[in-house]
Amino acid sequence: MNSTMGIIITGGKNEKLKELAWKRSVSAVPYGGRYRAIDFVLSNMINSGINKVGVLTQYSYRSLMDHIGSGKEWDLDRRRGGLFLFPPYLSGDNSGWYKGSADGLYHNSTFLRRSNEEFVLMTTGNCIYKMTYDKMLQEHIDSGADITILYRDMSDLEPEELKHLGILNFDKDNRLIEMYEKSPKPKGTLASLGVYIIRRKLLIDLLEESASQGYYDFVRDILIKKLDQLVIKGYRFEGYWKAMHSISMFYKANMDLLNPKVREELFMNDGRVFTKVKDETPAKYNEEAEVKNSIIADGCIIEGTVVNSVLFRGVKVSQGVVIKDSIIMQDTTILNGAQLTNVILDKEVVVGENKILKGEDSYPFIVGKGTKI
Repeated sequence: MNSTMGIIITGGKNEKLKELAWKRSVSAVPYGGRYRAIDFVLSNMINSGINKVGVLTQYSYRSLMDHIGSGKEWDLDRRRGGLFLFPPYLSGDNSGWYKGSADGLYHNSTFLRRSNEEFVLMTTGNCIYKMTYDKMLQEHIDSGADITILYRDMSDLEPEELKHLGILNFDKDNRLIEMYEKSPKPKGTLASLGVYIIRRKLLIDLLEESASQGYYDFVRDILIKKLDQLVIKGYRFEGYWKAMHSISMFYKANMDLLNPKVREELFMNDGRVFTKVKDETPAKYNEEAEVKNSIIADGCIIEGTVVNSVLFRGVKVSQGVVIKDSIIMQDTTILNGAQLTNVILDKEVVVGENKILKGEDSYPFIVGKGTKI
């Protein structure tokens, strides 16, 4: 896919992720013990042979930029192509925040104009899935479509979760004829994954037209408004997929990793998942430790019981602690006798002795970063 460049749109503020996204971009939300959400789409691009990637950042982008750095872990620290980060520009009247995805692309259209690649692969940065895009590109070329959109049948999601997605309807020739973005009453289960392939020159023309009319959103103001004028076709994805749209989706995405089939699809198929490397000592299990069906990252010290849970780097679990069905993030300390069930603890939380924290599968108990409880 040397003829294709990548653009990742990291999105704005997401209130539905609550404490998890107060101080970080949705694309930088931690996942699976050692990863961030953006690692997966970045790795998908690298495994597809895309070596020029632009990342449009917006809300609370500092942690995201710190994680990505120069792109070394993804082999994007190179003289030709490589990684390009585009934070919002702040003018004197503080008017530099992007008003939408199309606005962000338009304000960085110089990047598109100075590139030579024929095609652009556009994605969001907050989705967990694994694929290479070469077959999608070939189908885009063969079909003669103006835009090809990646979609999936979301029958496995709860109806409430469908409200966060763009629902699609195709005709018998696989041409998109209807699209409902984040509808309160979804009509169907075929949903966009926020991945598009489009010719670079066509994208520039569409962005210029949109900006001249005062439009800002790529989906609502370009895709939906031009359904009759553009030939937009679908490419169906059949694999595992979750997006960090809400606390429920975040919780389920991490819990799904305890399923060996999901781990195999995400980490064994279609290349590696790359992430920022951190040197940590191996996890240490004392004699009292009991761990069942859990993911334990490097640097953890386990003296208590951990069941059906995901523990990130450097978590300390003291004696008498029982953790079940929970997600515990980096450098958190849980003191003697604490009981945690269906809990999400952000980084650097301290849980006091004999504390009892309990949530539900559908509504986990959340504790924000750096909290002592």
